Amino acid sequence: MLSTVNLTQRYGKRVLFDKITITLDGGKRYGLIGANGAGKSTFMKILAGELEQSDGEVQLQPGLKLGMLSQNQYAFEEFTLKDAVLYGNKKLFDAQKEKEKLYMEGDFENDAVNNRLGELEMICADEDPTYESDVKIEKLLQSLGFPTEQHEELMSSLTGGDKFKILLAQVLFLKPDVLLLDEPTNNLDMETISWLENELKHHEGTLMVISHDRHFLNGVVTHILDLDFQNIREFTGNYDEWYIAANLIAKQAQADRSKALKEKEELEKFITRFSANASKAKQATSRQKQLDKLDVQEIKLSSRRDPSIMFKPHRDIGNEVLEVEKISKSYEGQKVFENLNFKVNKGDKIALIGANGVGKTTLLQILMEEIDADTGHFKWGQTIAFSYFPQNTTDLVVGDEELPQWIQGFDAKWHIDDIRKTLGRMLFSGEEQKKKIDACSGGEKHRVMLSKMMMDSSNFLVLDEPNNHLDLEAIVALGEALHNYQGGVICVSHDRELIDAFANRILKINEDGTIIDFEGDYESFVEQYGE
Repeated sequence: MLSTVNLTQRYGKRVLFDKITITLDGGKRYGLIGANGAGKSTFMKILAGELEQSDGEVQLQPGLKLGMLSQNQYAFEEFTLKDAVLYGNKKLFDAQKEKEKLYMEGDFENDAVNNRLGELEMICADEDPTYESDVKIEKLLQSLGFPTEQHEELMSSLTGGDKFKILLAQVLFLKPDVLLLDEPTNNLDMETISWLENELKHHEGTLMVISHDRHFLNGVVTHILDLDFQNIREFTGNYDEWYIAANLIAKQAQADRSKALKEKEELEKFITRFSANASKAKQATSRQKQLDKLDVQEIKLSSRRDPSIMFKPHRDIGNEVLEVEKISKSYEGQKVFENLNFKVNKGDKIALIGANGVGKTTLLQILMEEIDADTGHFKWGQTIAFSYFPQNTTDLVVGDEELPQWIQGFDAKWHIDDIRKTLGRMLFSGEEQKKKIDACSGGEKHRVMLSKMMMDSSNFLVLDEPNNHLDLEAIVALGEALHNYQGGVICVSHDRELIDAFANRILKINEDGTIIDFEGDYESFVEQYGE
């Protein structure tokens, strides 16, 4: 369906990928993985025709539709929600809008107008043979949480997260033969992610998706495309199956290399000992030929590096941790939640979940005293010292300092060597630590904030969507760090693998503002309440 021939992309001396030749088949769903900066999004944009490659070509089978999830949330501000989704099929959108205009303004005595209406009708029939585009759009919008009465509202009335949902509906409405999705689960709650998984499982053409959500990849993809060392290797299976296979391959390669190195060492010793001995010269020459043929390549396991995240509390947590009583909050007369009551106990690691808009971030902001509750109160225990990872971390990690100096700005007593070691654990090498904070990417800013939190040595962590912008390796490392942490945790996340890794208690805020307080892990919660 879609293939590349010697596809190459370089920026100056830096080569992202080199001479990639691959065919994406119909009926297969591919997960494109690779370290941050490996070129995943660039590769996808080249496939979609949004970027020009340095060399090579992309070949799409004639007559097929290709659709890629747009990332420009503000491109349709003056469109209604329905029209923004309809725009996913630009040909149908243009025909419908021109037809509507002619019916309103056209001179029906004019043959040219009538002929044009006939042409437009044919286009609409080709693109929408069952004349059900309105029904399909309504179903898509409702599935994404937009009630019917909202469908005629303007895109400008939506939050950034909801705008992204419309872009997702837009590309799904097209029903392309080749569907390209870059981080489609961003800004989606768990219920919507589950709905999307089901939709994509029934996609009849070719699918390629980039995602840092391991659970989502496992549920959707049939093949993994691993972009590493400027090339792509294809594996059959989902992410976990790829992970097992890749590790087996790596271990076998390492064993083969060890065997070859031992043989090489023995040959070199023989040649050194006997090359000067005339009676052994023939054997030495033979061994040299063997040595020349022996190919001992450096084993390239992966260019990915796993961060080493470790939160160490400076003091034990006491028995009194946090008590929340009758907390309520409304905005402009709209109730967010009402009379929330819960108590956090020693040893609790809480995943705070719920649909978008139910007030998870609002609750954390109240607990962090960034905003006031309308009613109720809360009390932290006297032993508690917390670190906070806010949802808008990317906007807060700013400045013209280098990375170590920015972190030291929070506590002058922190030794610069300790800060550098902590940044090193988060994969910032010596040279990379000289980077200015403002020059960091979203993922780098998140790693800087996590470095700062490691330096805090707090005994309670409050995290709001910490996995955003992190790659799969960093999310796995964060999950392990929270699991091993000897303090308390409240974490908002839609990443089910991350929640599975650490949570022993689930707090779900319902859309009616009530709360479900479940003692146990997320898997047990799903068994009892569903996703």
